[in-house]
Amino acid sequence: MRPKGSAAVLEARRRRALAWLRKGWSLHEVARRVACAPSSVLRWRDTWQRGGMRALRVRASPGRPPKLTPPQRERLVRLLLRGAMAHGYPTELWTTARIAALIATTFGVAYHRDHVGRLLHQLGWSHQKPERRAAERDEAAIARWKRVRWPQVKKRPRA
Repeated sequence: MRPKGSAAVLEARRRRALAWLRKGWSLHEVARRVACAPSSVLRWRDTWQRGGMRALRVRASPGRPPKLTPPQRERLVRLLLRGAMAHGYPTELWTTARIAALIATTFGVAYHRDHVGRLLHQLGWSHQKPERRAAERDEAAIARWKRVRWPQVKKRPRA
């Protein structure tokens, strides 16, 4: 696990440890002073001997490579824009499980449905929950109720 501190702080710590080693300080004393394991100090020394001070610079950790390449991601967006019904689903609603299945069949890559939401976010999309409304809903009757009945039943502040 990476210690806390910016890259500059970590690099300064390594340079300081090497300077103390070159002055003849013991390995354990240097490790104690920079608050790390003696094996880390040895690793820094060996790295410095092989590549100089440039070799001690902090490098960014790229992390795990993405499962889908950039062209595959672009193709996924195009597939999603065609709609869910174009891919054999009974409704136009894209769920994360449906998108995961589409990715698996199209690209041969398995994504957990929970991770699909993160993937959508990376693509600039967001998953949204549709409003659930009854098919029998009468908008005119609702508007009439709000206009006529709601003022009658609404509580009024006490005077």
